[in-house]
Amino acid sequence: MTLDGFWLPGLAPADVTAWETRDLGDTALRWPVLTPESLARVVRAITRARAETLARTPTAAIVRALDAAAARLADPADPLRRTAEAALPAVTGYAPEMIRLGLDRMVADWGAPALERLLRAELPDPAALDRFVDDPAGAGAPRAGRRLLRAHGPELAFHVFAGNVPGVAVTSLVRSLLVRAATLGKTAAGEPVLPALFAHALAEVAPDLALALAVTYWPGGTTELEAVALDAADAVVVYGGAESLASLQRRLRPGARLLEHGPRYSFGIVGREALDRASAPPLAQTIARAVAIFDQQGCVSPHVVYVERGGEVGPEEMAGLVAGALADLEARLPRGRLSPGEAAALHEARGAAEFRAIAGQDVRLHTGGGTGFTVAYDADPAFAPSCLNRFLWIKPVGDVGEVTAHVIPYARWLQTVAVGGIPADRLEPLAEALAAAGACRIAGFADAPWPPAQWHHDGRGPLAELLRWTDLEPPQR
Repeated sequence: MTLDGFWLPGLAPADVTAWETRDLGDTALRWPVLTPESLARVVRAITRARAETLARTPTAAIVRALDAAAARLADPADPLRRTAEAALPAVTGYAPEMIRLGLDRMVADWGAPALERLLRAELPDPAALDRFVDDPAGAGAPRAGRRLLRAHGPELAFHVFAGNVPGVAVTSLVRSLLVRAATLGKTAAGEPVLPALFAHALAEVAPDLALALAVTYWPGGTTELEAVALDAADAVVVYGGAESLASLQRRLRPGARLLEHGPRYSFGIVGREALDRASAPPLAQTIARAVAIFDQQGCVSPHVVYVERGGEVGPEEMAGLVAGALADLEARLPRGRLSPGEAAALHEARGAAEFRAIAGQDVRLHTGGGTGFTVAYDADPAFAPSCLNRFLWIKPVGDVGEVTAHVIPYARWLQTVAVGGIPADRLEPLAEALAAAGACRIAGFADAPWPPAQWHHDGRGPLAELLRWTDLEPPQR
């Protein structure tokens, strides 16, 4: 079977002179080899479709269309869902169990209830995407008079994706379409499947709207293709490393916005109140699951968990409990395959920790004998990024309030802080300090891997950053 890893309105079969394919075992994944001219035709087609259809479609109708497409991927019996479950493990390396869990949790963010919550959270009145609406903040203003607001999305949003977590790309495409942007998505080599499947689902349930969406893969750094997209886009949404962000920033056209989602670090904090003999084991299981989700590849995955001293279960013992919980998860939610580079990084990280232990530092490894997980207890509380793939640092602190000082060197890259066992009277001042230090989100360990649709991604509103506003102040008579 051949699976099309693309959706390219405006590109006729006769326009394709060569194909790139990837063997996935029983399936071959293919994309057209694009030229600047063929990509320019696609860009013209989706921007025309935006002007003729998407820009004139009521927000409620767009939500219904996105919801219907999401329902295809939510239904285990649907052929598109079955295709996703079959292809994604082969192309991403994640275990089939992880793919099924990720689909079940992330598809919900593309459905109507989640999208409606997102719209209400980010706009004073979601109808502002359809027409001028009264400004709710204008009532009672010192200068009496009516003020109206109108929100506009980009004419063309160009998205450049990373391949570490399946589903993130679809979430970004959905947000873009929701604000009526013609949307071009360049998928990553590590995950080119799900965005294309979503585009095909949308084409089946809302063909006119799908004509404003294009999704495909081309090798990163293909500057002649990037130039076509960058010359046309007024918003560029990038998921990736510092180098790719800097390269695209230099080539933006005047007036275009770069909305970047670069590398981020997350961590956890456990308060002594959760470290009694009854509470510590289930909390360790929840921590282990947060680490195991997508093998720590997500920006919300904890690299380090700080454990407060003073409970019945000390930090070192908690490290053993988390390691045992990760061992239990190996059968039910196994880690995916490692690339050669990832395997080398894991062995290097383990070796460095073992060397420190030999040198007399208070460092101890829990590995279970294989490479499925690593929990490293380290008495040095300095924040240490993980090599990922279920390598977790456990570090002790005398008080949870000390953690902020240890993460400050990484302030500009902080993302989610997972917390457990910290009562409200201690959590509130801790949250204030963490927020001031740069943390974007504070949540329980169970919720940390699954941000809600309306979360402030990297500290910013995911719709708000796409919008521009027009204020209408009718003259007074």
